[in-house]
Amino acid sequence: MTSRTPHAASLALALLMAGSTAASAACQASGAGFDAWLAGFKQQAVTAGVAPAVVEAGLSGVTYDASVVKKDRGQGVFSQTFLEFAGRMVASYRMQHGANHIAKQANLFSRIEADYGVPAEVLVAIWGLESDFGANTGDMSTLRSLATLAFDCRRPHLFGPELVAALKIVQAGDLTPQAMRGAWAGELGQTQFLPTNYLIYGVDYDGDGRRDLIKSSADVLASTANFLARLGWQRGQPWLVEVTVPREMPWADAHLAEKKSADAWASLGVKARSGNIPPGNAALYLPMGRNGPAFLAYPNFDVYLGWNESLVYATTAAYFATRLAGAPKVSDGSGPVEVLRAPEIKAVQQALASRGIDPGPIDGKLGRLTREAVRTAQIQLSLPADGWPDTALLRALR
Repeated sequence: MTSRTPHAASLALALLMAGSTAASAACQASGAGFDAWLAGFKQQAVTAGVAPAVVEAGLSGVTYDASVVKKDRGQGVFSQTFLEFAGRMVASYRMQHGANHIAKQANLFSRIEADYGVPAEVLVAIWGLESDFGANTGDMSTLRSLATLAFDCRRPHLFGPELVAALKIVQAGDLTPQAMRGAWAGELGQTQFLPTNYLIYGVDYDGDGRRDLIKSSADVLASTANFLARLGWQRGQPWLVEVTVPREMPWADAHLAEKKSADAWASLGVKARSGNIPPGNAALYLPMGRNGPAFLAYPNFDVYLGWNESLVYATTAAYFATRLAGAPKVSDGSGPVEVLRAPEIKAVQQALASRGIDPGPIDGKLGRLTREAVRTAQIQLSLPADGWPDTALLRALR
């Protein structure tokens, strides 16, 4: 499952669903009151534009699923580094399968790139990471999962609109309620679209009159390309290029919001690890700090972060695509990298907050907000400002 944030349903629908929050369950893993809540939700779905017959077909007999709430509340802190996650996910078998798909479906990928500007390698990398090229799309009832999560008190404002969107997918004739099976949190299909995104970006590319993101690879890949294009993908432009960096440089410049020309980076001693640095403005991105691997991240990398806000996931997907396009295996960097785990990251976040530097949620996750806060603290403390926390920073903060 990904942590991708939906490109939200309409404000009116969100407000409508918010009206059911008070009727949601208390914050406990209990299905008490679910049937009464569901009856009320059916009326809200009709008000939101779903035909009564579709609402009944989709939600009649749907029951509370305690296993979904258990999964939702039991999610651990994602604490793998980029090298750990990429080493596991960009395995040799996945590389080979990806290359085979590109070769076997060359005509399809050529059409999609002509229509949307997104190359095969980018699509295949996402396809491989999300579902192993369609092999693992999930087998849980999407309508039951979403109904359970919309009833639960934690995020009804998110899952209520997703449940309505799932019903609208049924209403459009794209999927039947029985065929609508996927991940426990409601993602559907071979590249794991939330239902709101399915409605917005789904494409009937095989011409059969339905947008089938579960079984039609043509629909899956074209819809994914459409999503990326709508997020701002720039045709024919790079996304991520591995580079080497000098031992000393102005590390505060290594920041995703700080884009410079290729010549400007070269003047600071940044060099392509293989070949030449492509032209265009890019950010120097150090996913594991100044001693780990280094990349130039071009504007298309921002599109990956629109697809999935997790830095580790986005970097792995972008790196996988570069490998499929012929780039060598990533290096370990220039030296040992100290890795703080969740309890230590949480301590860093607490120390940052106590200094008035906002790290985002204090949750033990090294996300983008925490990394930006780390960089700010490093600048204030005259430490190398690479945005990577270590024990030296933690000691200085304390």
